[in-house]
Amino acid sequence: MSAMTAALRIPDPSGLVRRHGGDPVAWRTLPGLADYVETGAAMEARVEWIIAGTAPEAVWLLEHPPLYTAGTSARPSDLLEPGRLPVFATGRGGQYTYHGPGQRIAYVMLNLAERTPDLRRYVATLEDWVIATLRRFGVAGERREDRVGVWVRRPGKAEAKIAAIGIRVRRWVTFHGIALNVDPALSDFDGIVPCGVTGLGVTSFADLGIGVTMAEVDAVLRAEFVRRFGPVEG
Repeated sequence: MSAMTAALRIPDPSGLVRRHGGDPVAWRTLPGLADYVETGAAMEARVEWIIAGTAPEAVWLLEHPPLYTAGTSARPSDLLEPGRLPVFATGRGGQYTYHGPGQRIAYVMLNLAERTPDLRRYVATLEDWVIATLRRFGVAGERREDRVGVWVRRPGKAEAKIAAIGIRVRRWVTFHGIALNVDPALSDFDGIVPCGVTGLGVTSFADLGIGVTMAEVDAVLRAEFVRRFGPVEG
């Protein structure tokens, strides 16, 4: 399938809005650099509350200190510099990725049973969310059928990933989410094979010469999220 065909895979940008209304999604921006273990435990707890019906769905925007995470498909050989940064095993799908300051992470906790219980559509909609956000800043992001994430073509260079996606689902409630490179230390990606993909690059808004603040990115992420998933609160 061509990139253009893939880009048309979701004709309805509001396809994952809740079918029967319900509470708005709780939208929260965490201050500072969020501890990976503590945040992961809080996310696990929130997922259980959503399953139990005692808390609304949520999106948390945050940054982590510099670290690597290993998804459920991570290959040990893809950790090129084991002592460079802390490494955390995680239950999300995918392989190794980097998190650090300057990267906007969105942990997305939605109940797909109340929306559309279709994981492929959910991942594609996350990609579409990122692509629409990039478009607002003049960046042409694209999806690929053979690799998850959002990619940018660079004249004279290999195409590069600007956003990674890794999810986990429990009883149709999603967690983990996206990592969008605003202005992280791209050199830290050198310690891994990012997402198990060789021969391609990693980029960011700053690397593409686009000066944008995290607050500006957050505002657009929120607006484009609402178009696809429905109202938020907070």
